[in-house]
Amino acid sequence: MSQIYEIIINKKTNLNPIWIMRQAGRYLPEFREIRKKNSDFIKLCLNPSLATEITLQPLKRFELDAAIIFSDILMVPYGLNQKVEFKKNFGPILGKLDLQKISNFNEEDFTEKLKPVYTAIDLVRKNDLTLNKSTIGFVGAPWTLLVYLINKKSPKQKLINNFFQDLRSIKTILLVLDKFLKIHIKNQIDNGAEVIQIFDSWAGLLETKDLPDYVYSPTLSLVEYIKSLNIPAICFPRGIKNYKIYCDNIKPDAICIDYETDPIQIRRDIKIPVQGGMDPKVLLSDKENLKKEAKKYLDIFKDHPYIFNLGHGVLPQTDPNMMDYLVKMVKDY
Repeated sequence: MSQIYEIIINKKTNLNPIWIMRQAGRYLPEFREIRKKNSDFIKLCLNPSLATEITLQPLKRFELDAAIIFSDILMVPYGLNQKVEFKKNFGPILGKLDLQKISNFNEEDFTEKLKPVYTAIDLVRKNDLTLNKSTIGFVGAPWTLLVYLINKKSPKQKLINNFFQDLRSIKTILLVLDKFLKIHIKNQIDNGAEVIQIFDSWAGLLETKDLPDYVYSPTLSLVEYIKSLNIPAICFPRGIKNYKIYCDNIKPDAICIDYETDPIQIRRDIKIPVQGGMDPKVLLSDKENLKKEAKKYLDIFKDHPYIFNLGHGVLPQTDPNMMDYLVKMVKDY
């Protein structure tokens, strides 16, 4: 049983597991070599051999406790035949949404389209590097995927002006997403994912009054489904103002916090296992500062079930030597 699983399920406090969001990817020179030869990001995610290699790259370098599959939350819209492309230095761009087409989309076609992702999870799970480590699958939360489907691109700080003008269509999209996210989750679990993380990257864009309809209810549906399959769910509602209310409503097995959240408040309010928190920019500073900031989180959560992680994904300009220093420091704590 992996340390991460022990913390989430058995609430162990004497362990110091660590994995890092976006640990497989852009800051590693060996990933950049692959990326140089594979300019189409979607095709790269759908290449089981390369996706497996990329997933395992950080485990070859660092003593991390989990492999998180190299994929993307936008694979679900792609699986529904939505046009998705990634433009360099800009991010994702999505095509026009055909609501009727996605509403009637065939489940088998969806699974077939994303089969390479599931094959990669299976290959990762069977690799010697993942022995006694967790294999983490993931999905985007319904709200965050809704944002991309309507906004057509990353919203950065705000939604398009007429975002909520067609509430009937929004309701239909959320129902479609609920159905196909569950299929995507089940397929990942069937191929060896032992933990599922739900990324709600744009939860912070909503006003408090809108959270029940767009975050709490749709995410609860996924969490209850994951739990019904006897798999733990970690939720990461980035930018949410009140983590306690979020946890009370959704009841995830573990909560991942962002770097703008007060960890002392979290320690006081949250009873379930906690993950993350440290600002990724700390890895761009020096070793002394990195040690101080990492130790702050380890000290605050030393008597609470805690998985060390960042409060967002690792930045592309991060020096792998700093990551190595961080992992060793956490392990030696």
